[in-house]
Amino acid sequence: MRHLWSFLAGLVVAPITWVLVTLGQDGSGRTVDRWVEIGTYSTPNLIEPAVYLGVAGVLLGLLGTLRVSPLGPLVAGLLLVTPYVGMFIAPFAVLDRIPAGWRVLGDPLPLSLPVRNGTLFLIGLALLLATFSIQRWRRWPARATPEAPAAPADDTPTENTFTLGDWPPSGGGSEPDTAPLTLGYPSPDTPTEPLPRRTGVESPWTSPPRYGARPGDPDNR
Repeated sequence: MRHLWSFLAGLVVAPITWVLVTLGQDGSGRTVDRWVEIGTYSTPNLIEPAVYLGVAGVLLGLLGTLRVSPLGPLVAGLLLVTPYVGMFIAPFAVLDRIPAGWRVLGDPLPLSLPVRNGTLFLIGLALLLATFSIQRWRRWPARATPEAPAAPADDTPTENTFTLGDWPPSGGGSEPDTAPLTLGYPSPDTPTEPLPRRTGVESPWTSPPRYGARPGDPDNR
């Protein structure tokens, strides 16, 4: 479907461009010639032909740059190039076939003017070159589907589902039994070494301390 619409657009834009370029070139040329003739100028006189040329440029730009289909610029380019190419074969026959004496909004419409000066050939060749752009032959990329949002993390604590049957059987465990708690005293069956005895040394606690000798004591002589 896009090729069909582009083909129809090329058929419509080509003759409209021819008419607009003719009006713009003829009006601009006659205005400048009149300025030279009278020796003065008035720039507002160029507004009307400038509008014609501007609209033609916008149409050609849209047809040549939009990525719709290459058939539009191809058809329009061939239609605009053909009259000038025919000038190489039978120039008088081509000029006789171009309508003359037409007027648009009271302005003359010399359609042979852009053919004579080669403007149509220039525009048509530019449109033909636009069809060789690789990007114009590709389809628009498909719109990527949005990815589903990731599920929020569940902060709920894991439920403990252990039962009594999940415990290992008694006596068959691989872990050794834990030793019973004690106060650190040795076992009664543990042999103890005898304490060493003091020999030749009098213990200071064998007799009460002597603070002074009393009178009549046999040692106090």
